[in-house]
Amino acid sequence: MEVIRNIAELRAWRRQAGKVAFVPTMGNLHEGHLALVKEARQRADKVVVSIFVNRLQFGQGEDFDAYPRTFDADSAKLRDAGVDVLFFPIEQELYPRIRQDFNVEPPHIQNELCGAFRPGHFRGVATVVTKLFNIVQPDLACFGKKDYQQLHVIKAMVDDLNQPVEVVPVDTGRAEDGLALSSRNGYLSAEERAEAPRLYRHLAAIRDRLLAGEQDYASLEAAARQDLEAHGWRVDYVEVRQADTLEIAHAGEKRLVVLAAARLGKTRLIDNVEVLR
Repeated sequence: MEVIRNIAELRAWRRQAGKVAFVPTMGNLHEGHLALVKEARQRADKVVVSIFVNRLQFGQGEDFDAYPRTFDADSAKLRDAGVDVLFFPIEQELYPRIRQDFNVEPPHIQNELCGAFRPGHFRGVATVVTKLFNIVQPDLACFGKKDYQQLHVIKAMVDDLNQPVEVVPVDTGRAEDGLALSSRNGYLSAEERAEAPRLYRHLAAIRDRLLAGEQDYASLEAAARQDLEAHGWRVDYVEVRQADTLEIAHAGEKRLVVLAAARLGKTRLIDNVEVLR
């Protein structure tokens, strides 16, 4: 595996690389990331993974400096997974003027769901992903469905801006007890880790009720929120939305997604399940 730290060198490599698949990450890698790499390897001649902790997507109260930097462990995992290039730029390489005067501004959905609790987050995601697409020039890029709103924003951005990249969604990786794999799981205490699968159980239960014909979305959302809060969670949202647009869902729609975000102790967990009838 080649480690490249500057844009010019990566672009020179890209010109000789054939079909390229790309997996952008912020590091602190787990099996969910490696599942993205596996999917990428099946679809292209070469695989590029980036590790870049993007300051723009950290909001007020979110500690950019405290985000785990685990380069040695990450690079070993990527080497074992057969990655061809690890793009690992310093911050000044992507943001040479420090500030970013031009940004990619997503539509109103950036201020809903997770965006309502993380102002500016999806602007930061859309901007850095656009920059990375411009640098790597991949034929396709793999993103996990766990970050469902992020996936929606990126897919819509690629379509609207005519970016020549195929966005490949990859199913959420889960532990045996259903907990979605996430870098944030490492922040959970042993007691919190035992409690954490409750979030997925509620989403799965709502999915089953919807598939059985239940159409009172508000009651399903409220019941899940009430039980989570009774067990010590601080719930940001539990919502049923349209799967393709993330707009408010209405009774009788066939393609839905149930999304949730909640804090357990100091750790904010997100998850979702699709309901495709």
